[in-house]
Amino acid sequence: MKTVLVCDDDKAIVDSICIYLKAEGFNTLTALNGKEALDVFFQNKVHCVILDIMMPVMDGIITTVRLREKSNVPIIFLSAKSEDTDKIAGLGFGADDYVTKPFNPLELVARVKSQIRRYVSFSSEKNESVISTGSLSIDVLAKSVTLDGKEVRLTATEYRIVEYLMENMGRTLSSSQIYEHVWNEDAIASDKTVTVHIKRIREKIEVDTKNPIYIKVVWGIGYKMEKI
Repeated sequence: MKTVLVCDDDKAIVDSICIYLKAEGFNTLTALNGKEALDVFFQNKVHCVILDIMMPVMDGIITTVRLREKSNVPIIFLSAKSEDTDKIAGLGFGADDYVTKPFNPLELVARVKSQIRRYVSFSSEKNESVISTGSLSIDVLAKSVTLDGKEVRLTATEYRIVEYLMENMGRTLSSSQIYEHVWNEDAIASDKTVTVHIKRIREKIEVDTKNPIYIKVVWGIGYKMEKI
């Protein structure tokens, strides 16, 4: 089941879009401004973003620029503006499609389906086995990690943690999520196993473990692999 993030400062529009998306079998996440959208996006696996252009706090253009720094997920702009120049400008900032308000909800859903089909097809065709950030790379087929071109000696458990973090680049994962994925069993709230392993991994891949550039801690939430 695919997930669509709907962001508009008009809650009635957000609710209406979600009703139609859910009727077509989509999961939905919501936000009322760009800042909220970024927070929600990087905490979840999202397959398409519907994004209003004119919003308070952070508008759709800036939000798109921030999203494009770390993701190629499809973005569909919503706007009350209908001039061709506005459409072209929106697409130039990284949007994949553009829908002018007022719009037909069924047409919007059809565009979402089309964008997700292309996105999923493109992702599967890429079939890339190497994921990189900065000087750190992981080959998921060879099960190896390199730093500055030199192999990093990791235990099997350490490798699985790095792989999980890099496959979810930029997304914050809780210690419980990491534990349950790597150890394949329920996490215990007081267990510090993940913390200990993260510390050991940092000692192998970070130049300064007190100021890590790859594995960042998000206080009170978990860890994430930074895209550099």
